[in-house]
Amino acid sequence: MTVLTILEVPDPGLRAVAAPVSEIDDSIRATLADMFETMYAARGIGLAATQVGIEKRLVVIDLQEPVEEGGEPVRKPVAFVNPELLWVSDELAVYNEGCLSIPEQYAEVQRPARCRVKWLDGDGKPHEEDMDGLMATCIQHEIDHLNGVLFTDHISRLKRDMIMKKLAKARKAA
Repeated sequence: MTVLTILEVPDPGLRAVAAPVSEIDDSIRATLADMFETMYAARGIGLAATQVGIEKRLVVIDLQEPVEEGGEPVRKPVAFVNPELLWVSDELAVYNEGCLSIPEQYAEVQRPARCRVKWLDGDGKPHEEDMDGLMATCIQHEIDHLNGVLFTDHISRLKRDMIMKKLAKARKAA
């Protein structure tokens, strides 16, 4: 497995709209494995293929939530091939979102609290599931990436500008 390079703003690749995967083969499974390796190395909980310069509808997520409060994170990796939102709730939830492509920057983003998602796994098996909480937020965030949308597109221009200034300052200091 390989740790891939994560694109960072303002890389135009982050605005690419990913193409559907037509066939799940060993190449796609290897890409998913590399994406998991990259996500774990970057200490993230989700990664879309467009974030590593691959314009395919692939997402990996592992919330790594502890079984009990204060416990060790438990890995439950999920690979999504051609994920699709079938339904979103009218009820909204706010999460303080971050992104591996906008390092160390966070903002409160309002999204539907629940959603229904359809996808194929790495073996081509179809899945359809209702999601809520952090998983609902994360899958919506990652599907946004596949459509060329960043979490900063969901916040005010003022907040977005503040994040970009902080990011520029952090890059300059590094």
